[in-house]
Amino acid sequence: MQLEGSATNPPSEVYRAFHNYFEIIPADTSALLDEVFALRYQVYCVEHPFENPQEHLDGREWDEYDARAVHTLVRHKRTGDCAAAVRLVLPDRRHPETAFPLEQACTNSLYEEAKPWIADLDRHKVAEISRLAVSKAFRRRLGEAETVSGVSAQAVYSDAQGPDSRRRGFPHITLGLFAAIVRMSVDQDITHWFAVMEPTLLRLLQRFGIHFPPIAPLVEHHGLRRPTLAAATTVVGGILCKRPDIWEIVTDRGRFVPRATAQPVK
Repeated sequence: MQLEGSATNPPSEVYRAFHNYFEIIPADTSALLDEVFALRYQVYCVEHPFENPQEHLDGREWDEYDARAVHTLVRHKRTGDCAAAVRLVLPDRRHPETAFPLEQACTNSLYEEAKPWIADLDRHKVAEISRLAVSKAFRRRLGEAETVSGVSAQAVYSDAQGPDSRRRGFPHITLGLFAAIVRMSVDQDITHWFAVMEPTLLRLLQRFGIHFPPIAPLVEHHGLRRPTLAAATTVVGGILCKRPDIWEIVTDRGRFVPRATAQPVK
């Protein structure tokens, strides 16, 4: 879906900056998936041992949900390195009542008012955002805290090391991952997102106009996390209203816009 005028106006500075240094690549081959799983192993088994490395002796982290997921990586153009990755767990098309990871972990914690929203969803159109992972090397370059998603309030990136390093101001690499989520959702005709996110990540996303409504209090799940549920069209529309420059990155200047739904999340 192309929004009128989005491709006729010059791209914003942040859009140009992001695409000068990074590209978003669907992990749709065995070689690309191997890169994703290797990064996830480094982040989830080594740096933050939420998963048992003894269960992944091949140095690749994966679980049962990957069989019904699509994956995307963010590649650094100059080095060719896999800078970050994310997956979208899709509905079980044959058995849509099959639980998502959030439901497995958080059902007993849900707010009462959230339960009817979830019950009314068309589960063929729901997916869960998960396994956001940012390479430690890029977290260092971004001057970031040691978190799984590489979250920081700082929105600059240093493309070089040493005395020739220059600080380039543009939004966080997590925005590239969010753009990947939007692309996968449009491709898979997904209208709603479950996610269990770090509070720091949610705060950063809100800074860029990206709002995920909470559906439960903080829960212990790979650390303290907030369960959320959002209508994709509402989230992306909110970005356009608050931060058109960020909307350009997230939708690739209107090329990827989630389908409108009659089931908005309140």
